[in-house]
Amino acid sequence: MFAHLFVVCLFFLAGIVSVLAALCNWQWFFRTRNMQFLLLHLGEKGTRLFYGATGTVLIGMAAYLLSYLFF
Repeated sequence: MFAHLFVVCLFFLAGIVSVLAALCNWQWFFRTRNMQFLLLHLGEKGTRLFYGATGTVLIGMAAYLLSYLFF
């Protein structure tokens, strides 16, 4: 049970960081070497939308898994 909760917490935290990075336009997040591919192909606004959507999906997955574990 602990492992499942740990994974749910990781999903939730990753989702929160992704959504906050997209909303606050964190330059330290979007200027890393790994982001250059997305920035090149999607542009800054598209990359922010992509990470906002990805974060929302991760938060939704965490909520679903949490409800699956306890209900």
